[in-house]
This record gives sequence, structure tokens and C-alpha cells, in this order.
Amino acid sequence: MADELKLMFVAAARPNFMKVAPLLKAVARRNATGGAGRRFRSCLVHTGQHYDAKMSDIFFTELGIAAPDVNLEVGSGSHAVQTANVMLRFEPVVERERPDWLVVVGDVNSTMACTLVAAKLGLRVAHVEAGLRSYDRQMPEEINRIVTDGLADLLLTPSADADENLRREGAAPERIRLVGNIMIDSLIDNLAAARNSGVLARTGVQAGEFAYATLHRPGNVDDRASLTAIFEEFRRLAARIPVVFPLHPRTRKMLAEFQIPTADTPGLRLVDPVGYHDSLCLAENARLVVTDSGGLQEETTYFRTPCLTLRPNTERPVTITLGSNRLTSLATLRADVEASLAGPARRGVIPPFWEGRTADRVLDALT
Repeated sequence: MADELKLMFVAAARPNFMKVAPLLKAVARRNATGGAGRRFRSCLVHTGQHYDAKMSDIFFTELGIAAPDVNLEVGSGSHAVQTANVMLRFEPVVERERPDWLVVVGDVNSTMACTLVAAKLGLRVAHVEAGLRSYDRQMPEEINRIVTDGLADLLLTPSADADENLRREGAAPERIRLVGNIMIDSLIDNLAAARNSGVLARTGVQAGEFAYATLHRPGNVDDRASLTAIFEEFRRLAARIPVVFPLHPRTRKMLAEFQIPTADTPGLRLVDPVGYHDSLCLAENARLVVTDSGGLQEETTYFRTPCLTLRPNTERPVTITLGSNRLTSLATLRADVEASLAGPARRGVIPPFWEGRTADRVLDALT
């Protein structure tokens, strides 16, 4: 059909699923309404960068995403190996399908790898969540963001600071479009299910009377001294209020490797990785969140839940300037926890364009 726009979406890791789901649903919604508007044909490629069922399959189920049209099944490996495998396996797929737009999200290795393949084949690329910068090139994600934004034809940004970052780097104004935060589309769409998830009862905590902790970044978990110190602070916090701590596979592996004892800590609920609905429920109802996750910085900002991000920087500064997020470190974590618990149970404001209509603005930009 001449008036049909063929879109190829790429998902690779846990946060990508929450970003792709609203786009697929917006496509289905527009196609169902008919009328004189442009129709869309979509193809979902899962690169298999996250291959643990607890970290991947559960999200397709919870988010109502159909099985991907293509699964590249690249698995793990070094950054170079993983990126190369995505490129090798993605190239024949994109050559066969020849979409009008390749739509990539976020900042994982697959985002950059698929962008590079499409750009070399002369296909148009749109990057959802463009313009985010931590200005820390020791983070692999920062390299992925810079390369992806340098090659993408359409830079779809979540906030005004991202627009400014791109302009400062010399991106042409016509490439930049402020569309809002796609993660909030998913959050709002899944909020009712999250509130009925039952995770508070399963973990034995009361709303507003527990902390929610997540940890997975190499800088925090791959160093024995850092992980030991962080875990000790979680023990200290758990003596005051329960701490629900889902263990990322990487974190569980390093705790065992470093022989850090995890048993016999009253109040510290060590659980398997939780699904999206459980995580949203925990983020909304926690008295405090301690994390090194990018997505939780945004979700807690929407809920106005106090959040301490255990990183030296963030690519989402709007969560600090407007939201409920604060950066913390090993040196300041104890004092920051005390200050958060002594402060208001809700803080900050919800940033502009975080209202659940980002996916429609993305489709408008693509047409």
C-alpha cells in the first residue's frame, strides 16, 4: 500500500520492552480506527541481548507484547562481541524487510549496533530517548547514546535538557523533536495492574514503610569493597525499615563470588528479579528507593517517591532538577538515607510531557 508506513522496532534489554510496548499499541490503535490517516505495518526485532527468562520473557507477557517477529538470540559477551553479533545477525533481517523507519530506543549495545547497520544501508533511523547525556564516557551506555544520536535521522527527546544537549553537539534543529518520556506511557498503561500485583503482601511490607533497592551496574557490584560496603548499608537500613532487594543475576553472582554473607539479616528481603508490575508497585509505595537504575529514576519521579541514585552522575538530570531523585555515593549514602527518611514522603514535581501521550507524538513525527 502506498500510504502504509513500515516500521521496524528493536528491543534488546529489560527497559527496552517498556519503551517499545506503547509504540506497538499506538500503531495497533491507529490502524484499528481507520479513517484517512496513514496506516502502519510494524515488525518487532528482539536481539536477545537479555536472554534470562526472568529478565526478558516476563516483560513480554506483562506488557501484552506479542512474540517478536524476529529473535536474533545474541546472548552475552564482551561489548565488542555482543555489538558485532548484533550487527552480523541484524543486517540480513533489515535488508530483507527494508523498513521505512528503523525505530531504536534507549542506549544498550543493540541500540547502537542496529543504528549503525541501518545507517550504512541508507535506511532512516529514529531514536526514542535521544539526547540524554551523563557526560561520563566510562559508561558504555554513554558511548552508545553519542554514536546513535550522531547517525539517527530523527532525534526524539524526552525532555528539554536533551534538546539542549543535541543542539550543543551540533545536531540540526529539524532532526530534533521533543516528544516526552515513553517510559511514562508504559507506567500509566500498567498502573492498575501494578496496584493489584500483590507484591507488598508477598514480601511482607506495608505501603510507605519499606525501602526498595536495586543494584546491577559494574561500578557498584563488580568491586568487592564497593559491594561489601553497599550491602552493609542495606543491612543498617533494614534494621530500621524492611528493605525489598530483588537480586539482579549479576549482583547475585558477585555476592557469591565475593563470599559476602546474605543470610540472617532481619528486615532484608532478598528476592528474585521482579516483573514490571511488581517493580512499579514497589516504586510507588516505597518510603525510599535506592538504585543505580535509569528507569527507576524516572518512575520514582512520576510517583514523587524519594530516590537515591548510587552513581556519580545521571543522564536524566530532569529527575533531579524537577523530580524526587538525588545522586548519592558510598561516602554519603548513610547521611543521604537519614536525610531522606527525615524529609517528606513525597517530593518534586512531574516534568512536562510525562503524561502518557508520547507514543502518539512519536508516530506523528515519523509521518
